[in-house]
Amino acid sequence: MQWERLLTPQRLGKRAAPEEQDPRSEFTRDNDRIVFSSAFRRMQDKTQVFPLAKSDYVRTRLTHSLEVASVGRSLGMRAAERIRRVCPEAAAVARPDEIGMIVASACLAHDIGNPPFGHAGESAIQEWFSRAPEGREFLSCSGMSAAERADLQAFEGNAQGFRILARLQYPQQRGGMHLTAAMLATFAKYPGASTAADPDGAAIGRHKFSYMQSEADLFEEVAAMTGLLRRAQPDLAASGVWHRHPLAFLVEAADDICYHVMDIEDGYKAGVVSYEQLLSLHEPWRDAHIDGRAQEMGTDAQKAEFYRAKTIGKLIDDVVDQFEASLPGMLDGSFDRELVIGIPRAEAFRRFKDVARERVYRHQAVLEIEACGFEVISGLLSAFLGAVEDNAARGEKGQSVRTRTLLHLMPGTRSDFAALRPYERALCVTDFISGMTDTYAVEFYQRIRGITLP
Repeated sequence: MQWERLLTPQRLGKRAAPEEQDPRSEFTRDNDRIVFSSAFRRMQDKTQVFPLAKSDYVRTRLTHSLEVASVGRSLGMRAAERIRRVCPEAAAVARPDEIGMIVASACLAHDIGNPPFGHAGESAIQEWFSRAPEGREFLSCSGMSAAERADLQAFEGNAQGFRILARLQYPQQRGGMHLTAAMLATFAKYPGASTAADPDGAAIGRHKFSYMQSEADLFEEVAAMTGLLRRAQPDLAASGVWHRHPLAFLVEAADDICYHVMDIEDGYKAGVVSYEQLLSLHEPWRDAHIDGRAQEMGTDAQKAEFYRAKTIGKLIDDVVDQFEASLPGMLDGSFDRELVIGIPRAEAFRRFKDVARERVYRHQAVLEIEACGFEVISGLLSAFLGAVEDNAARGEKGQSVRTRTLLHLMPGTRSDFAALRPYERALCVTDFISGMTDTYAVEFYQRIRGITLP
């Protein structure tokens, strides 16, 4: 892969250069478009760790994404120096400000496709299509391709995110938000289709998938504009699967750093992780100077934030070093694992996740809301896909009154679902539900079930 193409400012769906003179770089404009999008704004009420949290301290997907973008910008700016060192031919295009902005923008959007209730919401959609009688019957009679069925049975927030950026935010124009190909390729941590995903394989870039069949042509265009390498394995020859953009490794590292360290901090604030436990996790990155500075802080909470800042700073140093060492393999496709696996103190870093799994993710309050999320999302899928299918089978005049009522509650209601293929009808429903916030999903479900009234 060549940096001149990897960093192209060319926009998906928009060939011509902008007519107006704008002092912002193309990549800064990407950042602004994401920040002002409705999909980004909705993340303020989507789960990070504690769903429907009463405390205003714990993080939502929005605050998490802002923090990841901050770390990503630092990684990108510092990685630019290493790119020019390893690839002198990239000196003209590998500008720290622009690479920092590309990574920061991709980080801002990295969770934009997540449904309500975070990963539990993804699982709820997956299981409804894979295990619920209604979902299985729908797929069995749909005539979908194997890839289309896999898009639903393995529903993936990353692919939904690409769909939002490249189509749903501005469905009337090809390419959606008209973001740069460089940013979209950096956003795509798993550049392949659902049928090529290999969750247990050695290649991290294939653990999930980054686009649905509905956007296959758009992703193909992004890959062509940026010069991504297509994977050459014989079993992938017929599938659209590429090696990652090198900057996608930085997006993944920024997310890893933030959720490892910040989820523990949220657990401490929520009272499920003790200060002593938190302090022991930061131990490998502490020294006498840092401990001395921490003692100047007034409260344990302030000390916790100070240790977090120092640990993240050192992790950024380590990740940038690992990025430089791995860069040749990223460019030829031979490197395909998380950067944080190769950093010094990688095992100590992994302990953050281990403790979070034991103490935070399995806390009763988290599990109870996740269980609620399964019921809410399953109920919404049953109600709205059932209504869409009733409309498709019987038409506007023959559909039930209940169907008519439910469809009027969907934004952009149409009266001719029969004109769409079953796959497209299913996406109309998953788009609607995955776009909901946690609070709205719960309240909406309670209202259509008659549990509460407006």
